[in-house]
Amino acid sequence: MSTATLLSPATNYAVVQLPGRNFPGVVVQGDSLNNLVSLLDSALLDENERMDLIAEALDILKGARNRYEETCVNAGIPLPY
Repeated sequence: MSTATLLSPATNYAVVQLPGRNFPGVVVQGDSLNNLVSLLDSALLDENERMDLIAEALDILKGARNRYEETCVNAGIPLPY
């Protein structure tokens, strides 16, 4: 059985290297995934709060991307973009 390698702390958006993949991925915890979906669902329904909700979801995703980039740099892994 192949196993993934944890490259970052085991948080809501952990960076892992899967066997056979050139670049690591980000594991999103179920409750965090649900939170993002709920924010974006609410943004579609609430015109008055739309920009704030989208901004909140974007901030969460940017944080996950920042952790991904920092982890790759620290591990000597080039970014796939």
